[in-house]
Amino acid sequence: MRKWPESDVITAGADLAPATLIHAYTHGMFPMDIETRRGRVLGWWSPTERGVLPLDGFNCSRSLQKSARKYETRIDTCFRDVVTMCAELPRDGRWITGEFIDAYTELHRLGYAHSIETFKGNQLVGGLYGVRINGFFAGESMFHVSTDASKVALWRLVQEMSRAGMDLLDVQWQTPHLASLGVIRMGRLEYMEKLSKALEAPNLGWSR
Repeated sequence: MRKWPESDVITAGADLAPATLIHAYTHGMFPMDIETRRGRVLGWWSPTERGVLPLDGFNCSRSLQKSARKYETRIDTCFRDVVTMCAELPRDGRWITGEFIDAYTELHRLGYAHSIETFKGNQLVGGLYGVRINGFFAGESMFHVSTDASKVALWRLVQEMSRAGMDLLDVQWQTPHLASLGVIRMGRLEYMEKLSKALEAPNLGWSR
């Protein structure tokens, strides 16, 4: 790892098979396509400054607590729908292709990928998904079509991780929005040390 390039992209190629993805996450990498002159290729990323949300540092404002009372949160009841909704959001650099949706749905079937879903009545209005391995959760993407619905899902994730004794919530990068929720930047070496410890933690179950 000390010989990795001083850039966020480590390498390119390979595939999205379950074994490839699990190996990547346990070694501090995640997949996202890269635009090249010859088209899009699969890139493997390990940001030099990782976005991490300390579980005791989540900023749950009064307005968010008020919003949470309007919704119901669920876990793993409509995983593929959450990933598809994340893929359909208008944003720069879309990377959640059909291939990604299929790959993470298979990880979900195998018990590695999970979704936190926010409902208003029977309507899915927000959520997030990511990969869990023991005490580590890698947040991949989140969406909302109703005010604060994705934040409510994130709050539920923080609560579930705390109950399960987990201690590393990786959100890839610190954006201004995520920083307002408590996300900090962490250097690659420190992140890898925390990842190693989190992977050694027992895999305790979620509530439902």
